[in-house]
Amino acid sequence: MAAEIESIVGRYMHLTLGGRSCRVYFEEAGKGIPLVCLHTAGADTRQYRHLMVDPAVTEYYRMLAFDLPWHGKSTPPPGWHEEEYRLTTEAYIEAIMGFCRALELDRPVVMGCSMGGRIVIPLAAKYGKELRAVIGLEAGYQVQPWFDNTWLHHPDVHGGEICAARVSGLMAPQSPEEKRWETLWGYMQSGPGVFKGDLYFYFQRAESDFLNYMARIDTKVCPVYLLTGEYDYSCTPEDTKQTGAKIAGAEVTIMKEMGHFPMSENPISFRRYILPVLENIRHQK
Repeated sequence: MAAEIESIVGRYMHLTLGGRSCRVYFEEAGKGIPLVCLHTAGADTRQYRHLMVDPAVTEYYRMLAFDLPWHGKSTPPPGWHEEEYRLTTEAYIEAIMGFCRALELDRPVVMGCSMGGRIVIPLAAKYGKELRAVIGLEAGYQVQPWFDNTWLHHPDVHGGEICAARVSGLMAPQSPEEKRWETLWGYMQSGPGVFKGDLYFYFQRAESDFLNYMARIDTKVCPVYLLTGEYDYSCTPEDTKQTGAKIAGAEVTIMKEMGHFPMSENPISFRRYILPVLENIRHQK
């Protein structure tokens, strides 16, 4: 039988981030409006693979998803073994904009989930004029820590398995078992201390900074779409509603029978919510 070959193409680029050279892996599929996708904490671009082979998306959008340094197929920068990995707002934005500018993307749409959803808030505030829109999946300007994350990097536990265990309950019970375990497999492969370092950004108490970011967003220039699953207890629907209320003109949608990883845990159901958003963006003036 002939092999089924997907249309996704993977490549590497070299970016200078934080003054250091980083080898960054990215995948792309489709043509049209650039759509840059940001993975969740401790994960990688595989979370978007279902969306990247969906012809309803790729007919009009050039989808691009990259692994942050330390994640997936992207390697840590030189000297990583001599430091503790901690993701900051500034470093995250530098990586996103560095990626977009290196590929000379013309006013891309940026869509992120979880920590990737949270970062689109300062991104829209700082660089909204360079973007067509931002989409925050499971996004809130403040998220309450719901477990002791010191156990995510501890010699007495298996790092990958404890990471997967921590997020397993964030998925909706309606999500197909195969897709739920596929999502968890990505977490089981996370590098030592990477999930913990990502949560340094995700759980940081920078409320005043984010309030300032939200006040600066002009949704007439850079529309903001926030979509959150009803079963998400990390970034709850209420967290997202509160965030949307503080961004004038933001559109908020609570997704039924969905959890914290909509694009990977239940991609078929996710289509019902994301396709109308992408259609709106495509037709905006």
